[in-house]
Amino acid sequence: MSSYDPTDGLFVAQFERPDELEPIDIATLTPMQRALTVIDGTVTKFIEAYAMEAVEVTTLGQSVQTLAGSQDWLEVDAGRDVLARHVTLIGADSRMLYAYAVSLTNPAAIPRDIRAAMEVQGGSVGRILLGSRVEQRREVLWYGRESPDGLPDGIRGAYDGDLLTRAYRIITGGRPVIMIIEKFPLRDCAGPPELLETR
Repeated sequence: MSSYDPTDGLFVAQFERPDELEPIDIATLTPMQRALTVIDGTVTKFIEAYAMEAVEVTTLGQSVQTLAGSQDWLEVDAGRDVLARHVTLIGADSRMLYAYAVSLTNPAAIPRDIRAAMEVQGGSVGRILLGSRVEQRREVLWYGRESPDGLPDGIRGAYDGDLLTRAYRIITGGRPVIMIIEKFPLRDCAGPPELLETR
């Protein structure tokens, strides 16, 4: 068996992953799960190409929040506002729940048109940034196995077993602007239609 590890040297904060994340052996994951762990492009488009179906990105909640403590990975101090949002990625035909994602955006660090698109359109951050043609790069932070216990009620019921969770940040103009945490099912499971009604 190959000893090659595609995550070696890739995750810049693997040893700082949250306490609720357990280590996971990359070799035990499926090829798709391994690709989702390390991908530094648009996750939604990758899933669509892999699954050969459109993916619906539904914003379940979005609000401006004032940070109680500093957010180092966004380089935002306590007391500053961030845009928090959480979305689901669900197959348009299969109704498969492919991912649940939570993001924090520093609104002061992104162009006004992108901020307006995120506030009005919702949907995929990756698609909005692609459409804006702003120069960007992604830096993956950590990954691991997580229990679904801490998920919102409607989301938790759609997962059958543990999650593959990873975090990364998007950097534009040399500044981190968005931090995203994505949670993928380690087992295939269908998201109930009620998820689309959740707000």
